[in-house]
Order: sequence, then structure tokens, then C-alpha cells
Amino acid sequence: MTEQNLDALAQDMLRIGQQARTAAKTIRNASDAQKSKALLAMADLIEVNRAQLQAENAKDIEAAEKNGLEAALVDRLKLSDHALNTMATGLRQIAAMPDPVGSLGPTIKRPNGMDVAQMRVPLGVIGIIYESRPNVTIDAAALCLKSGNATILRGGSEAFHSNQALGAIIRQGLIAAGLPEHTVQVIGTTDRGAVGHLITMTDYVDVIVPRGGKGLIARLSAEAK
Repeated sequence: MTEQNLDALAQDMLRIGQQARTAAKTIRNASDAQKSKALLAMADLIEVNRAQLQAENAKDIEAAEKNGLEAALVDRLKLSDHALNTMATGLRQIAAMPDPVGSLGPTIKRPNGMDVAQMRVPLGVIGIIYESRPNVTIDAAALCLKSGNATILRGGSEAFHSNQALGAIIRQGLIAAGLPEHTVQVIGTTDRGAVGHLITMTDYVDVIVPRGGKGLIARLSAEAK
């Protein structure tokens, strides 16, 4: 890879981080009604765009089979009717949950008589790195949105086309609810260098959540600041 390409990737990741930080300032104060509207819109869009999602998913399946991916791993990639129905149902279930933002945990009375409780607040920008399952794209986006956080998603390269298509659905749902479209961003490259940038963008990303095997965890532990 040329130095020019490395610079371009770094610039792209910086832009994504800046957009996420800006979106986080809005989404942390979004009403539960707005967040639920976005989630419900995403559920409807998954159902309406089922054929398009499966067409993009077919590209990933074909590539995985050509590359000799194990049958069990190929099966995890598939956006079957059942998988898409499960995604839509999950979005509606999360929309119906109570808003966690601002809720209080158990109250403890201190010796001086003061009542102290923990209040749940958004973390800010959450980076999530995961492997082949495209359903994680929807699950992670929905949970982060419900909890008032912006998120940057980096899925496995095997599910690239599926994740990009799901990312477009998420973006449309956010726009339909009047929320910043960059509240959820799916990184649009399979370049492994993007992970390195994501886990070191401490000015823009508050928490990194890895979901994968030992190799992924080991890499993040070695490279994260």
C-alpha cells in the first residue's frame, strides 16, 4: 500500500470520528420518541428492502464459498428471511423498552443521611469491532442508539456488502426520525488498517467493544492506546 493510500485511509477515519463526535452531542439529548421512531423505521425498511438486502448478501455468500470458508461460517453470513424477520422484531422490541438514559440505579443512604444513586448516562462514541455475523450490525446500532450513544461499526470483511446495505437502512431510519445520519456509521472499507485507526482515535472514540475470536482480542490489546 502506498503512503498516499495510507494518508487517505487516515483522513477517512478522522472524518468518521469527527462526524461521530458531532452526532453524539445531539443523540445524547434525543427523546425516547425520536429514538424509537428511528428504530421502528429501520424495522420497516428491512422488511420493505428484503430483496435488495438479500441480493447484497448473496455477493458475500458467493465470495465466501469461492474462498473456501467453512460451511458453518458461511451459514452465519446468510440473511435468510428468518434472519431478517428476527432483525426487524429485535428493533421493535428495543424500541418498546424503557429509555435507559437518565434512569437511576439503587439508592444508597450515606451515614450523613444523603441519598446517593447512580444515573445512567450515554458514554459518547462507541467503536464496535466484530466478525462475520451481519446481524450484529443491526443489534449493535440499535442498542447504542437506544442508550443515546453514537457508534462506529467495523464488521468482518466477509460480510462487507451485507453490512454496507444494512448501514444504508440504519442511515435512512435515522434521517426519517430527524436524527443525525452519522449517529451510526459503518466503516466503508475492508482495509485492516481501519481497525488500527479506530482503536487509537482517543479524541473521538470513548469506548472500543471487540466481539470476536482470540486473534481479534490479541490485536486490540497490542495496538490500543
